[in-house]
Amino acid sequence: MRTISVDLEAIASNYKTLKSLTSAKVMAIVKADAFGHGMIEVSKKLESIGVDMLATADLEEAQQIRAAGIKAPLLAWLHGSETDFAAAIKHDIQIGLSTVAGLEAVATAAREVSGTAKVHLKVDTGLGRNGASLSDWPAVVSKAVELKNEGLVELVGVFSHLSGTSSEDDADQLAVFEKAVSTAESLGANFQLRHLAASAATLNQKPAHLDMVRVGIALYGLDPNPHLKAADFGLIPAMRVSSEVVSVKQVPAGHGVSYGYLHKTSSPSTLVLVPFGYAEGMPRIATGRASVLLNGKRYPILARIAMDQFILDVGNDQVKVGDEVVIFGNGSKGEPTAEELALAAETINYEIVTRIGGRAKRVFK
Repeated sequence: MRTISVDLEAIASNYKTLKSLTSAKVMAIVKADAFGHGMIEVSKKLESIGVDMLATADLEEAQQIRAAGIKAPLLAWLHGSETDFAAAIKHDIQIGLSTVAGLEAVATAAREVSGTAKVHLKVDTGLGRNGASLSDWPAVVSKAVELKNEGLVELVGVFSHLSGTSSEDDADQLAVFEKAVSTAESLGANFQLRHLAASAATLNQKPAHLDMVRVGIALYGLDPNPHLKAADFGLIPAMRVSSEVVSVKQVPAGHGVSYGYLHKTSSPSTLVLVPFGYAEGMPRIATGRASVLLNGKRYPILARIAMDQFILDVGNDQVKVGDEVVIFGNGSKGEPTAEELALAAETINYEIVTRIGGRAKRVFK
């Protein structure tokens, strides 16, 4: 009744395409359930083609990957106050850190398990998210070097994140990053991997590629931003979301449709019910803006999107129960794309694909 179809071959193809655009290693970001595409299945597919590294935000996500038997290099970088760093060390999960307190917690865990933590240090180059501030950076690096000398920490990488505000801003951040790396090296740190570029910079900021790039939204064939089209680089959207017609009824002119009567029929018409609502991630705000594909024709969603369903006014068109309704896909058959739905919902494609789900069944091909 509700299906999220994920093309794993498209994701594999996208990874290879992205690899061809750089001489750097390519980290595949599979956080947030692989941007809604299925973290375990996507990770297995990428491991089968020799992915350089996988990454999640949360350590819990990374542990699920290890529990599934996936052995590819793996990084997690967003931690809470009760993060189990001992589990990360035991399961060979690399850890992103940006504070002295975080390093001390990892060192304690390393002592507990008689192991060595593989660490990537993060510096804030202007985005304002996690990452050591420039004033704190020397202290963070010095602590990391101290722990490295004790055998508790291996310094694998150093990283930051670009804002994507403009090419000029990105260049400024790159300069800040390079200075921070130089400072770290002067304090005794040596890093195997420097990584700064995410999807957008992988496509259009070659100086930021360094030793490794991190690809997220582009891996799934979607545009990193409205000005940078994934299709221009040969990337293929991997998600198709569909439902079906579950009710067809004839109604007279002036009949109300869904909550608030935002739409009433202008003449005798046919209303069809589609069981895909905001519980599945269909944005309520897209009412009156979004459309779907039914029997090869686009129909606007004129009436209020509800929790479980939306209603289409199809006029006199012939529709039957069981007919497929495509919410979004790659656009090749006239269906909306994730970008179109994002525009209708006043958001970005990242939010659309990561929030799609609910009671929908995910299938892989």
